[in-house]
Amino acid sequence: MDVLWMAPLLLVPLLMWTSSTFVFYFKKCFYVAWMMLLALFAIPLCILKSGGRDVENMRIIRSLVRHVKYFLGLRFEVSGWERLQTEGPYVIISNHQSSLDVLGLMEILPDRCTMIAKKELVYAGTVGLICWLGGIVFINRKKTSDAKSVMTDAAKTMLDEQIRLWVFPEGTRNQKGGLLPFKKGAFHLAVQAQVPIIPIVFSSYSNFYLRKEKQFKSGTIRLKILPKIETKGMTSDDISALADQSFNLMRSAFHQISNNVTHSNGPVRH
Repeated sequence: MDVLWMAPLLLVPLLMWTSSTFVFYFKKCFYVAWMMLLALFAIPLCILKSGGRDVENMRIIRSLVRHVKYFLGLRFEVSGWERLQTEGPYVIISNHQSSLDVLGLMEILPDRCTMIAKKELVYAGTVGLICWLGGIVFINRKKTSDAKSVMTDAAKTMLDEQIRLWVFPEGTRNQKGGLLPFKKGAFHLAVQAQVPIIPIVFSSYSNFYLRKEKQFKSGTIRLKILPKIETKGMTSDDISALADQSFNLMRSAFHQISNNVTHSNGPVRH
């Protein structure tokens, strides 16, 4: 009986060693479950600290999430860190490949910065609640009028409360080896608030994380923070050109930093 009880415990490391598909699902399930557990722990801390919904709660969330990379065998290399040391509000834009982006985001998240996310996230159990407590701005991507109204309110909040907002202008996850065309919301937001845009590029995950092939190895993610793009004096007539400029800069950086990124099957250190 003792041997039978130990069999599942022995089976897990065996499958971790022999089956890349098992590793993929094990890491994915662990990631989701651990993030939900961390959120459960963070909720009372945020309420005690701020009394409710407040962008300052992102400091607690950031500190609790930063260790998760070690469990998944990930390492981050950041360049251009000093470019986030910009005073006042600004809009961060970045490419979006998977839910793993959250780990990179928390690695470099500046103070008084929160995100714009799809409305469905608020219903994601403890994670949804902690996102709400962290001041995340939720938009309904299916209703353009609602999204525009949210962006208008967000622009006012940025200036009134001196906060920064992180936006994924592709609008959805993309792991096809490049960047999807940018939606205009982030650029309307920056121009309306007359605040700079800081582009941040995540290198390709394709050498360690392949969703269709069910592979999730250890690996390195490069984050490149590009020089800020000023929007002072711009109007709605400049938004398309601003979006195209940002897209071209980020696409070029994406291909540059995605070359020669290596992965390893052993543990990594940061």
